[in-house]
Amino acid sequence: MLRDITIGQYYPVRSPIHGLDPRTKLAGTFIFLISLFVTKSLIGYLIATFALIFLIRISRVPARYITKGLKPVLIILVISVSFNIFLTPGRLLFAIGPLKVTAEGLKTAGFMAIRLIYLVIGSSLMTLTTTPTQLTDALERSLGFLNKVHVPVHEIAMMMAIALRFIPILIEETDKIMKAQMARGADFESGNLIRRAKALVPILVPLFVSAFRRAADLANAMEARCYHGGGGRTKMRPLKYGTSDKRAYAVMLVYFVIMILTGFLKI
Repeated sequence: MLRDITIGQYYPVRSPIHGLDPRTKLAGTFIFLISLFVTKSLIGYLIATFALIFLIRISRVPARYITKGLKPVLIILVISVSFNIFLTPGRLLFAIGPLKVTAEGLKTAGFMAIRLIYLVIGSSLMTLTTTPTQLTDALERSLGFLNKVHVPVHEIAMMMAIALRFIPILIEETDKIMKAQMARGADFESGNLIRRAKALVPILVPLFVSAFRRAADLANAMEARCYHGGGGRTKMRPLKYGTSDKRAYAVMLVYFVIMILTGFLKI
């Protein structure tokens, strides 16, 4: 399960998506995520599906590698769908004891499931095609206007990049601790939910210790290199928009307009 988390990991390969400016990919991800909530029609979700499939194909990231990131959110998906099916009022289809299933509930649950799945895939696709350093630079340049109101944009972007970089590291550390505990006779799979939760305590303690130790080492390394925030810092590779980025923005604009128009459809 831990190996299935893809958010925060980078898949090194040459593709048109990898070659785009990180600001373009960041804007495209936000437009795609917003479009999922703008439209409420089946046609809109079909367009989003085709767009997502097209992006995955040209990114050259294996679809199996992207979709495996859905496994960690499977429980959240099941809970969200169940609540929408049984708690949404509307035209009654059938009842299972005190639980009532309505047509509106099935429709809402279906759209909710699609939104959650596409949110995870879209976010994973951005992080898989963008390094944490590029993402930091994109966030800092995109939100640079907030510096005028004394918002520490560089520090916020740095914290987000460090958090993304630490996700695969902590996953690997957790996997090592679990294997070490299992070699000593620990059982994490049998028993009820409460027993499994108690079995995780021997993992959490060393994991927190390791995380704090890594954080302290990182702070010492940054301090030894005289890091004092973003004031006056230069970039080794400054971000520059290319022709492909301008074309990508034009495609995103057309896509977003179409998704807004589909929001008025009743189909």
